[in-house]
Amino acid sequence: MQRYGLIGKTLGHSFSKRYFTEKFEREGIADATYELYELATIAELPRLLQNQPDLVGLNVTVPYKETVIPFLDELDESAARIGAVNTIKITAGKTKGYNTDYIGFRSSLEQFYPATQNSRALVLGTGGASKAVVAALQDLQINYTILSRQPTQGQFSYTELTPELLQQYQLIVNTTPLGMYPNVQDCPELPYKALSAQHYLYDLVYNPEQTLFLEKGKSAGAQTINGLRMLYGQAEAAWQIWQNR
Repeated sequence: MQRYGLIGKTLGHSFSKRYFTEKFEREGIADATYELYELATIAELPRLLQNQPDLVGLNVTVPYKETVIPFLDELDESAARIGAVNTIKITAGKTKGYNTDYIGFRSSLEQFYPATQNSRALVLGTGGASKAVVAALQDLQINYTILSRQPTQGQFSYTELTPELLQQYQLIVNTTPLGMYPNVQDCPELPYKALSAQHYLYDLVYNPEQTLFLEKGKSAGAQTINGLRMLYGQAEAAWQIWQNR
């Protein structure tokens, strides 16, 4: 039996177990199972690997996409560049980290947003998912600015984002967990009244499918997309890594 799973701190929101379980059933993969492993701290990962010797692949979700790196034996080149890991391949007890968030986000963004030479993106958040988003924007040559509660040089704080400034960014990507179930009443603090039909809002949150962030954007006429396409893309990329590399 090949065992796969997801590690994170709180996993009640995750679709991964259902996604892979349905995939195994649909494709007639009888010798595989996918489980959820909630870890109070990432330091519990070595014990998990020791207790589950049949694990061959793991996905990684918040808040461990960055802190998992020191616990891995090896990093894929792209994951090292991004500085975050969301997929782990386990071979003969050795772990190698990859980033398929990048693949899932980039492919879904290219289908959603018609980028031009003058495109500018606003990235909300600085966590592990944000790093994959930024790498994709760089490779697509989309200029971006990061919005953070604790901004560093070159970033904005939420209090600095005026309606006038928001007009300069056509694409807004929420990489924070704000609005994720069960806290569906939450959303990033933006001047939503400044949004228009010229804006494209991408929320990496996928549960609920329509977050308050997206609802506010849709009410203003903006184009919106949630994180489901990214989820499917990164999951299939992870499966290919587990099977072929």
